[in-house]
Amino acid sequence: MASWKCKNCGYTMTADAPPEQCPSCKEKCEFLDNSCYTPDCAAEGADHRIAKQ
Repeated sequence: MASWKCKNCGYTMTADAPPEQCPSCKEKCEFLDNSCYTPDCAAEGADHRIAKQ
């Protein structure tokens, strides 16, 4: 399952696909895939370096 981050408010969630509307800011937002694909962040499941705001 992938980790998704709302480009508008920074809310992160785990799901197979991103929602059309962010559950946090209630806006129709673009979600960025911030899933971890390297060993250094494997324990968390998300790479917090991606899409820092």
